[in-house]
Parts: sequence; C-alpha cells; structure tokens
Amino acid sequence: MKRLFISVLTVALIGMVSSCSNNDDDVIPVDPPTDGGGDNGGDGGGQTTDYTLTGNISEDKTLTADGIWELKGRVAVTDGATLTIEPGTIIKAFPGTGANASTLIIARGAKIMAEGTADKPIIMTSIGDDIELGQKFGTNLGANDRALWGGLLILGKAKGSFSGDSPENQIEGIPADDTNGLYGGSDDEDNSGVVNYISIRHGGALIGEGNEINGLTLGAVGSGTSISNVEIVGNLDDGIEFFGGTVNVSNALIYAVGDDGLDIDQAYSGTITNSAVIEGTESDHGLEIDGGEGSYQAGFTMDGITLMGNLDADEGKAYYADLRDNAQGIISNVYATGFKVESNLELDNNGIAQNFIDGKLVFENWVINLPDGVTDPGSIFQEKTGDDESLIITPSFTEQAAAWATVGTSGGADLSVFAWTFAKSKNAY
Repeated sequence: MKRLFISVLTVALIGMVSSCSNNDDDVIPVDPPTDGGGDNGGDGGGQTTDYTLTGNISEDKTLTADGIWELKGRVAVTDGATLTIEPGTIIKAFPGTGANASTLIIARGAKIMAEGTADKPIIMTSIGDDIELGQKFGTNLGANDRALWGGLLILGKAKGSFSGDSPENQIEGIPADDTNGLYGGSDDEDNSGVVNYISIRHGGALIGEGNEINGLTLGAVGSGTSISNVEIVGNLDDGIEFFGGTVNVSNALIYAVGDDGLDIDQAYSGTITNSAVIEGTESDHGLEIDGGEGSYQAGFTMDGITLMGNLDADEGKAYYADLRDNAQGIISNVYATGFKVESNLELDNNGIAQNFIDGKLVFENWVINLPDGVTDPGSIFQEKTGDDESLIITPSFTEQAAAWATVGTSGGADLSVFAWTFAKSKNAY
C-alpha cells in the first residue's frame, strides 16, 4: 500500500466542512456567501455560493463558475445526460475510501463539456484545498498531498481488448454492481465530449490493497472526444491511464504522481502528443505500457514527449518506462532528463521482445540528457526476455538503441503550453 501524504492542516479543513445531502441530482446552497480571495493566481473578490453534487446526474446540468462545487461520494453522469462545466469553475471533493471515495464518472453515453481556458482553467481538487473563487492555486497543499479524493473517470463505447474477448469491462475503482462503471463497445468514433484546460489535483483515493483511482481514467473513450491541456498533480496512482479506446490527447502534463505518469492498457490505439511527465519522489515509471488482454490488438502513437526524472526518488522509483505483455505502438520524439544512473527503459518479457523484433513496437528519435557517470544512451534500453533463447533480441535491444537514441539537452514536448499549470507555479520545470 502506498503511503498517504495528508497534512494536519488538510485534515483540519476537511473536518470543518458541513455535511451534505445524499439525494440524487442535488444542487444545494450550503453556507452563506463568503468573500473570495484575490491574491493567488486570480482576481478572486466578490461573494460566492457553495453547491454540493451527490448521486447520479440523469439530466443535463451546468456547473457555473459563480461558486465552489463540492463533490461528495461517487457522482455519475448517466447515459444521455451532458455535464457542462464553465471556465474557471472550482470543484472540491470530499475524502473517502473504497466505494465511498468521491469520484466523478462520465458514464457510457453521457458527455462532459469542460472547456476552460488558460486564464480560467477548471480545477478539480480536495475539499481541504484553500483555493478560493477566481484563483488558480491554493496555498496549503503541495504535490505530495495525495489520495485526498478519487478522480475523474470518462467511459466510452470504443473498442478495447479485454480478457476472454468480452465486449465490455468494469473500470477499476468502481464497484462491480455499479453499471455506470462499464466501458467498451464497437464505436471507435464515440464522442464523450470535450475536456480542455483542466487541472486535477491531490486524488487517487484508496479502493483496496494496491488499488487506487487514477487522476484521469479513460475507459474505451472514442476519437470523437476532444481532450487537451490537462494537468494531473499529486495523484496517488497513475496520472492518466488509457484502457483501450481511440481518443487522442494533446498537451497533457503529469506532475509528482505516486505511480506511473502515462499508463496504457487493453490495446489503446489513439495518439498522445506534446505531453510531459515530471516525476516526484514517489513516482515509479514515466511510461507504463501494456498491450491487449484478448485477441484484439492495436497500436498507440506517442509523439513529442518529455520525461523528467527525480534524483531524490526512493530506491526502486523514477524509471523511464516499463513496456510489458503485448504492447504495440510507436514512441517518437522523446526527451528524457533528470533520471538516476540505475534508471532504465525495460522490455519486461518475451512477448514484448517479440513485438519489438516483429516491428510492432517502434522507437524513434530519443534524446537523453545522460545521468552523471553514464556515457552510452543505449545502456538505458534493457530487455528481460527470460530463458527462451529464440526470443533474445539480436543485436541486443541495447545495441539497436544506437539507431534512435542520442545525447542532448533539448527536445520532446513544447513546455511553453503549460504556463497555466500548478506545476509551472511551483517551478517544477
């Protein structure tokens, strides 16, 4: 079980929040209006009203930017409904573990229209965050405050590769008896809406031993969905995890999560462009990539990726990437810096080695700012192919890396597009 970083101040703030209704579709003003602040990343000022969201949202609803929206428990936008979130809206979630964790689910057939701007991003954070209306950042929570609520899950009808060739699956983190957690289908152009300029902070609530919620979970989301300019901060589990689907994502920034930055599973076949992972002291891999679990297989594309390691990470933490099982895809135009001498990119088993041999897994144009004491960029690329000599890569994976890995101090993503983020405010890069 990962350690939870919950400050005393956070716990105190959580305890001060008044209780909220459990009825479905509630929008309940709670305390009288309070004065908003204005000196921390926004204008603030004026009076605000707080609202509470609980249960299922079965009709179209708009979250306005004139008050703080408090998310309590598992909230699902159900099939046929659209949740619209105005630019500058702040959503604060209550804590909770297991089935009681506060999460926002966009179920299959539902839509989210969350269109923020660089000046007015949409913020999803903990109820313990002292961020106020009109602000971009609070003052009391940092990147190491994790697992204070769940996260955002978007589920669609695109294809995924599931065990036993099932046409659908139940997303991790949601109880099996909640049908709003189902994802998968055959519509690769499925449209779950728009997500643009949104920062998701301090999530990853514990569901069970070794099972936490990702910052942003994308289950079989189709290419009709638009996702760009997304930041994940201090999540206990992965930053963004793709379970199948075809959705394209651009300008994603993952900062100081407790597990992997970008995680791919179940034959995700979309494209991830101009994105960055900034590892913290508890981060594991910048990239963790698995293939399909059933007979359906498909390949992803990553293009323009920056990976930043953390020299202060715990032992066994902060690696470039782990590629496993039947992963297929292209990873190109990558810049990696700040990693430890022992950090590596690993082909984890015979199956993934065979995909590399067959040209189903391709690396192109990697630029690596080498750690002190490392002189060969190829040494970072290692294989674990077991005892089956027929699958040993020849020439070795390390030797072949000379064709795509060079030494340098620039490349990857254009980080200027992340000027609006929490990470930039903390000078994380």
